[in-house]
Amino acid sequence: MNTDALTDSPRWARRWLFAAGIYNLVWGAVVIVFPNALFDLVGAERMRYPEIWQCVGMIVGVYGIGYLIAARAPRVHWPIVLVGLLGKVLGPIGFAVALAKGTFPPAFGLTILTNDLLWWAPFGLILWDAARCRGEMPAGPVPSLETALATSADQHGRTLMALSNDRPTVLVLTRHSGCTFCREALRDLAGRREEIIERGYGMAVVTMSDAAENRRMADEFGLTDASWIADPERVLYRALDLRRGSFLQLFGPVVFFRGMAAAFKGHGIGPLGGDGFQMPGAFVLHEGRVVREFRHVRASDRPDFTSLACEMPS
Repeated sequence: MNTDALTDSPRWARRWLFAAGIYNLVWGAVVIVFPNALFDLVGAERMRYPEIWQCVGMIVGVYGIGYLIAARAPRVHWPIVLVGLLGKVLGPIGFAVALAKGTFPPAFGLTILTNDLLWWAPFGLILWDAARCRGEMPAGPVPSLETALATSADQHGRTLMALSNDRPTVLVLTRHSGCTFCREALRDLAGRREEIIERGYGMAVVTMSDAAENRRMADEFGLTDASWIADPERVLYRALDLRRGSFLQLFGPVVFFRGMAAAFKGHGIGPLGGDGFQMPGAFVLHEGRVVREFRHVRASDRPDFTSLACEMPS
């Protein structure tokens, strides 16, 4: 990990967090000194125990101190930003529930605009920047495909070069072990397993996890006879030019709704095992060459393993 990159956060991120810190300190101080002011402004009944509202002001002010600390190095202090964003998401949800019950007047929602909604985008972008910085591709020259195939070995010590020389091999490179779409793809691969084998193909799965996690996944998806390759340094990913995805490729509307559909079908979400920004891919290798490929435009794209493992030309 590049420590210089972590401390050298973008200026816009530092400015947003500085602004959030000052805003929270001012808002908290006003609530502590004038606990009834907001209720009078929106025409709501004053609280019987204003000390409770003053306590809220104290909590908001403490958050402000946290934001000022985070403003010094947002990429390092991203947990503070995450906690703040969670509060700014859960707060409007609580207000909506109270509004539905009729316990809060609608005018009280003005505080939601400035306390919460205003900060969703900048806080989200700060977290996005921190995550991308921490998961950068390994430094150094991009390995050639021949080198990557010759040095990447499965659980039995067989290299991908040897496997592809023996027979055509369907090669699946996953994003991370918890990715909903990769879990879906592995179930698709398992469902086409007999058909793929009958056509004379082998199967290989590449992950960014370790060997123990690969064994667990092989058992979970019924792919114990496939070759499993641990590639935490992403040698094969780089050799096959599989890059890190953009925001829309990973979290766009199409990806979101496909993820919901996949989750409802039982594919679920697992723990993050690897770089969550890495894009996946599916290929057919034969004699050390890529003869077919499926490159994802979005993380949610679904490879057709039947088409990939079609009859090889003679």
